[in-house]
Formats: sequence, structure tokens, C-alpha cells
Amino acid sequence: MAARIIAHTPHIINFTNYESPKNGGMASELSYMQFGRAMHYGSAKSSAFGVSPGRANFASCRNPFLEFARKTDKSYWHCGSNRHRNATTGQAKAASSDAAASPRKFEVVHDPRGRYQELVSDLKNSGTISNLTLFSPSKINVFLRVTSKRPDGYHDLASLFHVISLGDVLKFSISPSKTKDSLTTNVSGVPLDDRNLVIKALNLYRKKTGSSNFFWIHLDKRVPTGAGLGGGSGNAATALWAANQLNGVLVSEKELQEWSGEIGSDIPFFFSHGAAYCTGRGEIVQDIPVPVPLDTPMVLIKPKEACPTAEVYKHFRLNNTGSVDPEKLLSEILKNGISQDVCINDLEAPAFEFLPSLKTLKQRVAAASRGRYQAVFMSGSGSTIVGVGDHEPPQFLYDEDQYKDVFISEAYFLTRRENEWYKQLEGGESP
Repeated sequence: MAARIIAHTPHIINFTNYESPKNGGMASELSYMQFGRAMHYGSAKSSAFGVSPGRANFASCRNPFLEFARKTDKSYWHCGSNRHRNATTGQAKAASSDAAASPRKFEVVHDPRGRYQELVSDLKNSGTISNLTLFSPSKINVFLRVTSKRPDGYHDLASLFHVISLGDVLKFSISPSKTKDSLTTNVSGVPLDDRNLVIKALNLYRKKTGSSNFFWIHLDKRVPTGAGLGGGSGNAATALWAANQLNGVLVSEKELQEWSGEIGSDIPFFFSHGAAYCTGRGEIVQDIPVPVPLDTPMVLIKPKEACPTAEVYKHFRLNNTGSVDPEKLLSEILKNGISQDVCINDLEAPAFEFLPSLKTLKQRVAAASRGRYQAVFMSGSGSTIVGVGDHEPPQFLYDEDQYKDVFISEAYFLTRRENEWYKQLEGGESP
């Protein structure tokens, strides 16, 4: 009878069907299901093992499933390294002899997917998870008032932040290294050393907790940089959350939130439930009720040109801002929802001075919407223009060559539950 044997590694789960050679069968259907990054730790001994009555060769490396099985006295097995996947029958026989000298337990699994889910559940409950894939969201500023300049050179602000469904994906694995993290990404131009907020966040976590764990991290970058969407800050918050989970939850969310302000003003916000009134440099976070329906659509439009925050503040003049009380803006939004009148951003004027074409873009988006958008405004220090109320962008963005490199994305407002991280929406799904 054909059976399935399932072998687990931290990064690759290998499934194979096999039938007993005595019945004329052979190993078949070797396939790979990616689980985290497809990368070997390189710490396992290279060997191939025969499975009686049939034989099957597997790829393997340092194996948290195996370690958990040992601890709980469950069935387990060793698997050969990747380069022995096509080991000869002779090698398998030799390995089989070795196995006979030192008996091992094997588990034959007829429902590998179901068994895999059971093992994942056991690992979560045991606190021995070594891999984690998380959605790393971005944010918009529904309004942003700059209220004063501080003695330290920063500016105090008051802003309604809200997490949105556009985000990156971060994959974490515990590394065998005891000296450094390793970061990879899918785009060029992103720093991979301690200039990156992900690495800064992991260094901060180790400093605060005394943890000795280092990580392999892969960043699947989707949020544009220099956009005013807080993509890097979201990455840092996600990295802190991941490090805490992979270390057995050593500290509370509140502590993570407080620490995160040391490396970035926007990072503490992401430890809110998704909607917050932020003051100070942005690090003082007050959770608020969801101000608008989560299924309210929006469109994000970012030109190729970025607006570096430092450059925008160089053009900022406090005496050129309005006098509207930000708490009144918040109260109006909580009562009546989003409208153009309440979506005030004091950084728009200096951003438009730095990048005049951005002002033109905002004006054209507003004019072309013909009432489809409840409000059109710039997020953060730019250069993203947000249209709330419809996910369709104006047609001129497709028709004119000057906008051929514009980044366009639909998005929704997003929140999270207590003690859970933000979840990515599936394609075409609204909250």
C-alpha cells in the first residue's frame, strides 16, 4: 500500500510518496512546500537513511520538529542533507545498516498536511517556534498638525494615524549565528546592515532583554520608500513583535511600544490596535475607536519622486500653519467621519515647496474625482496622495506619459486584535 512519509525542516517541508521496492514500487513525487526561506542551516550531518520496507531520501537541516519530538518522546527520524536527495541504493543500504546498529523510530503519515498542522500547533504550544512570517503594514495620517518646535530640534505634532492594508511581508528564522543577523530583500537600494530599522529593532530587543538569538530575515518589500506611509517603521515594529514571539514572549506589548520610540518616532504607533491619536514626536500613542468603517476604500498615489522628511522640515515654517485645534479635528472625525475639511496636513505646504509637481498632482486628483473621494490629502511628509472613498485612480494617471512611473495601490483601513499581529488581506478582500 502506498503511504506518505513527511519530513520537516525549519525552512522546507518535503513530501514524498513511496512504495516498497519489494512490490516493484519506487520513491516518487518528491516536492517542496516552502515554509519560510528555502535556505539550509548547514549544521546537519550528511547522511541518507533507508526506510523499511521501502526507501526514501530526504533533505534536512537543523530541525525544530525533531527537537520537539525528542523532548516529548514522540516518533521522529533523521533525514539526509540536500545533496543526498538522489543517493544511490548502495548508499541507502549502507545507511540502513547504520540505522540497524542504532535503531530509530519512524512515523508513517497518511495525511501529511493534517499531521503537519498538528505539529505546528504543538510547536506553538511548546514555545519552540523557530520560523515566523508576518505582515508588516503601513499607515496614513488622516490629519497632521505640527504644534510647536522642541528644544531638542524635533517638532511636536498631533495626528490621527491609521494602519492600512498596504504592507510588506517579513519572514524570520532563528539563525545559528551568535554574532549577527542576516537580512535579505527583493528590491535594490534597501540597506541590509544596521542602518535598516529591522536590524536596529532586533539589536534593541537583544539589548533590552539580554536575548542571545540572532535571525535570518527576508523582507518582501511592497511599500514604497519616501512615501509618508511609515513602511520602515512598520517593519521595525513587526521585527520587535517577531523577536518577542520567537524568544517565548519575554516582555509585554507595552514594553515593546515604549522601547520602540528609541529608534523611531512612528514605530510606537504600530503597537496600537490600528487607529490612534499620536502626540509628542509621535511616540505618545492614544488608542481611539475606529473612526471610519474598515471597508472604506482608498487609493494611494505616489509619484516616482520621494519627499525625504528632513528636506520637508527644512522648508517648514511654524508661523505659516493654521490654528485649528487638532482635538477638534479628532472629535469631528469620530462624530461625522472623514471629509475634506478635517484632513489637514501642515507638512503639505513645505512638501509642495520642495516638490512643486506634487501640489499639481493633488489638485488634479481632487478635480478628476468628481465627488468620488470624500477627501484628497497627502500622508505624512509625502509624497503619497491619498483619495478616501474610492479605490479607482483618475484616468489621467494612465493616459499621460509623465505619470507612467507613478505607484498606484488600493487600500483599506486595518486594525488588529489584542495579542495578535496585523493580518494581510487576501487579493480583492476588504475588511
